[in-house]
Amino acid sequence: MSSRAPVMFIGHGSPMFAVEPGRTGELLAGYREHLKDLRAVLVISPHWMSRGLEVMTSVQPETVHDFGGFPDVLYRLQYNAPGSPAVADEVASLLRAEGYTLSENPTRGRDHGAWVPMIHLLPNADLPVLQLSLDATMNSEELLNLGRSLQAIREQGVAIVASGSLTHNLYDVGGPQSEPLEYAERLQQWIRDKVSGRDLQALATPQRYCADFKRAHPTAEHYLPLLIALGASDASDQLTILDGGVEYRAISMESYGWH
Repeated sequence: MSSRAPVMFIGHGSPMFAVEPGRTGELLAGYREHLKDLRAVLVISPHWMSRGLEVMTSVQPETVHDFGGFPDVLYRLQYNAPGSPAVADEVASLLRAEGYTLSENPTRGRDHGAWVPMIHLLPNADLPVLQLSLDATMNSEELLNLGRSLQAIREQGVAIVASGSLTHNLYDVGGPQSEPLEYAERLQQWIRDKVSGRDLQALATPQRYCADFKRAHPTAEHYLPLLIALGASDASDQLTILDGGVEYRAISMESYGWH
């Protein structure tokens, strides 16, 4: 068993996940046993995209309510985990040493792709939680390589959480009691199989191998964090599949942990 901090990919679902934990919330709570003795958590979310990498350096990042049309209770929620300028500096130094250009962002708050799942994963909010932006200029192979470059921070007690969704076609979203669409379940199973077999070639270019990918992802930003998580994990890690199912007809809540 590796002593490194874990890597996770979390399907963060609708913002309502914050107040309706359901099965995925229970699964994340159960995964906490692998998050002992951490120094910090580094989150990558599709709701902070940039041209070039940026790292959050705030001492106390704000809780950003970057969504509209939801119940008032969501806008009152705060996730008050501290940031960590020191860990941000370690991440920046590591990536610069690997040849990346990276800037520090002292004003960026945590978006809902970060704080919503963290409410269930680390509800005490007593560990530093900071974010690295998702670089919109990187292709799939570059995202895998970024993950590989981040492996070293796992040795320093920093867990990596890539947040997104295996399926994310908001045009197909239905009510909370809707039956899952077949294509969403098929793609979720296909990705699970490829993740289990560490078929990185297929996962880097899923549109070539799975006809359902295009419908599930009109744009791919919610899928891309998975590639960073795959790069930051390796074959020596133990994979845990957190089977959250498909909610709202078309939103996969499936998550993975590598430890």
